[in-house]
Amino acid sequence: MASATDTRNSRPPARRAVPPARPRGGREGTPATPQERNGERRPRPRRRISPLTLRILAVNVLALLLLAAGLLYLGRYQDRLIQAELEALATEARIFASALGEGAVQRNFIPSDIPGEEGGRETYELSPELARQMVRRLVEATATRTRLYGVDGHTLSDSRVLTGSMGGIEIRELPQPAPGDALSRAINELYSRLIDVVPSREDLPLYREAPDAPTPDVERALVGETAATAWRVEATSGEPELLLTVAVPVQRYREVLGAVLLSRGGGEIDRAIRSVRFDILRVFAVSLLVTVAMSLYLAGTIARPIRRLAQAADRLRAGHGRHTEIPDLTARGDEIGELSGVLRDMTAALWARMDAIERFAADVAHEIKNPLTSLRSAVETANRISDPDRRARLMAIIADDVQRLDRLISDISNASRLDAELSRAELEPVDLGAMLGMLAEMHDPVAGADGDEDADPTAPRIQLDLTPGERLVVPGLEGRLTQVFQNLIANALSFSPPGGTVRLSARRTGGMVEVTVSDDGPGIPEGKEEAIFERFYTERPAGEKFGTHSGLGLSISKQIVEAHDGTIAATNRPTAEGRAAGATFIVRLPSS
Repeated sequence: MASATDTRNSRPPARRAVPPARPRGGREGTPATPQERNGERRPRPRRRISPLTLRILAVNVLALLLLAAGLLYLGRYQDRLIQAELEALATEARIFASALGEGAVQRNFIPSDIPGEEGGRETYELSPELARQMVRRLVEATATRTRLYGVDGHTLSDSRVLTGSMGGIEIRELPQPAPGDALSRAINELYSRLIDVVPSREDLPLYREAPDAPTPDVERALVGETAATAWRVEATSGEPELLLTVAVPVQRYREVLGAVLLSRGGGEIDRAIRSVRFDILRVFAVSLLVTVAMSLYLAGTIARPIRRLAQAADRLRAGHGRHTEIPDLTARGDEIGELSGVLRDMTAALWARMDAIERFAADVAHEIKNPLTSLRSAVETANRISDPDRRARLMAIIADDVQRLDRLISDISNASRLDAELSRAELEPVDLGAMLGMLAEMHDPVAGADGDEDADPTAPRIQLDLTPGERLVVPGLEGRLTQVFQNLIANALSFSPPGGTVRLSARRTGGMVEVTVSDDGPGIPEGKEEAIFERFYTERPAGEKFGTHSGLGLSISKQIVEAHDGTIAATNRPTAEGRAAGATFIVRLPSS
């Protein structure tokens, strides 16, 4: 048993699929390359370095660089070191000032300038010679430059100037020698370059020393204040050097006799900061290596599989056969594995669609060829026949073949548009109970011919079995579902014997609505339960006129049902003796 639109010719075996030809041009609006004009397919060039890998590296390394740059700044740490050093230097200056105020002061007696009055007053002043000796003694255990100024602002003593009969000799500290090995020099050079991008000491005041003029700190000390300042000293190369100065007044009984200026370079502070920065750089180097390694690993688990998928898809696009497959990465269990599975399923679906298109084209060509061959033979024979009766029979054959061609082309056109229509249309609720009731009334010859004397009492009856009040609503396209059940009912009526019954029933089973269409015909040939749904399959009742069906009815019905996420199957109703007592078609659709 088969569709109501089957033909007598069986379907030919499918030929091997041939991939569709690639367009001659490149992208839209782009002229074809010479390879494409010659029919060659050129794969896309492969990148040596993955842009995704570079982006992952850039994002991870940039965050680490920003963190390291923030740590290398060490602004607050440097300020605390400077403040601590200034406090220590101030304490040392007070000790020096107290010692000088006690041991380097000479007493002078000034007689009274009032006539007849005896006595006078005592004054105190710093003794330059004693002061120089004490300053030299005080600074022996320190690396601090100490200068003593008189009350008039002139320099009385400088720890870096040795005085003698031949004049003064100034002592200067030599810079530390540069490391001799190349590695140390390279490290120091790298450190200097890194420090150049770190905010420098430009906000500190610039220190300029005038030989005969006191510094601002000394001027403040000469009026009885303690002054402490951090200066920057311009260096010949590299970062400006740091200089710390503290000026304390030298007093005797609260009388300011001079000022002590202690100055110390920021070498200790620079070395402390340098040590901390080197520790940070070591941690940064290790972190950078770990970050780069982890970034490369992450990029390898992301970019490399994606590149493999892209290359496989490109080879598949540019290839001529099916030897190229999409890599199976579904075992990863992540989004890339999901993408791999989707691409594999999509490729399989595309090949299946191409095979279906090729089989459909081959089937159509085969089915159209039969009536065309008959037409050609009839036309050629009609030209050689002069008998009017035989010519009339040939013309009738030609008319039947033309009608058959017209019906076949119409069914083929409907079938070819079905996919596009089902993919674009929106599903709506469809009441299958009302639809089956309408179809049963329309096809039942007794129900449609009440009171008609010409009604055929031997015509097959339609029996509808529905549970009262049961909701049989499914989401779908009402017109296409009507086409399915109308085709099944017409098919069952065509195979039912005179006086037979076509039974329609519908019921809910779980989340599905199940509709069955049964007849009392000869049933389906054994082993053909699946074949009857193929295109152009032929199995018609005996005595039916040839060419009245195209053989696409059941194939189209199956296509419509599967587009609604349903299933359709066919089976035989067995009798007590085990013979077929008719065919049963079962349609299952998801309910709303």
